[in-house]
Amino acid sequence: MMMPAEKSDNLFCSLAGLVDERKTSTTVDSDPSKQAVKISVRNLNFFYGHHQALFDNTIDLFANQVTAIIGPSGCGKSTHIRTYNRIFELYRNQKAQGQILLDGEDVLSPEMNLIDLRKRVGMIFQKPSPFPMTIFENVAYGLRLHYRIGRNELADRVEMALKRSALWDEVQDKLDRPGTELSGGQQQRLCIARAIAVEPEVLLMDEPSSAIDPVATAKIEDLIEALKEKYTIVLVTHNMQQAARVSDYTAFFYNGSIVEFGRTEQIFKKPAMKQTEDYITGRFG
Repeated sequence: MMMPAEKSDNLFCSLAGLVDERKTSTTVDSDPSKQAVKISVRNLNFFYGHHQALFDNTIDLFANQVTAIIGPSGCGKSTHIRTYNRIFELYRNQKAQGQILLDGEDVLSPEMNLIDLRKRVGMIFQKPSPFPMTIFENVAYGLRLHYRIGRNELADRVEMALKRSALWDEVQDKLDRPGTELSGGQQQRLCIARAIAVEPEVLLMDEPSSAIDPVATAKIEDLIEALKEKYTIVLVTHNMQQAARVSDYTAFFYNGSIVEFGRTEQIFKKPAMKQTEDYITGRFG
C-alpha cells in the first residue's frame, strides 16, 4: 500500500518527534562499543522444512536496552526472536543454523540445557495466554519448576513479580481467582509476571499489545520502560509509534534479512537506507 508523499513526510516528522520526547527519560550511550552485548547473533539462517525464512541475520543486542524489531508481516521478525530460546523446537521440521551467543554461550549448541535456557530467556506472546489456574498459581508455576522454595518465599516472590508487572494493586485480594477472568491487558501483565518471576535475563515480547486496548497498551509500554532496568528486552512490533516511544535500538527486517540496525533516534530521524525510510513512513508495507 502506497501513501501520498505529503502524508508520509508528516508521519516521519511525527515519529521523529516521539523519539525526541523520550530523550529526557532514557539514556543510550552514543557509542555502542561501550555497551555490554547480551546477545550476539551471527549468520543466523532459519528453515521451515525446505523453505528458508531467515538469511544471514547478524545483530548485537545490548544489555538493559529495549531493541525493537520492525518490518512488514511475514518478514521474519517473530521467527528471528523465537530462535533465542529455541522455542521453535516444539514444532516439527524447523531448523536454525548459525550462532546465537548469550553471554558468550551458544544457544544453538546441542549441549545447551533447554530448561535453563528458557528460564534465562522468557517470552511474552502476542495473545495473552494465562494458564487455566489461579492468578497465584500462574505466577508460581515457573518458580515451582525451577526452584525448591518454601511456601513463604514462594508467596513473596509471586508478590514481587506481580508488583514488577504493575498488577499487584489490582489483584492482591483475588489471587485465588482464575487468571482467565482478568481483562485482556491484565492477562498480558499476568503473563509478564509469570515470565519475570523466575528471574530471567532476557524478555522477548512478540507484539505484546496488539490484542489489547489503548489504555492497556500504555500500561504495557510504561512497564517495558521500567523493566529494562533489570532485563534486556527484545520487542517485535508493527506499531511504528510504539517502537519510537519505547525502544533504544531498532532493527528493520525485510524478507528475512536485516536491512538496517541502529539507535532508534537514528533509524527514525535519519535512516541510512531508503527502504527503511519508505517502510517507517508508510510508503510500503
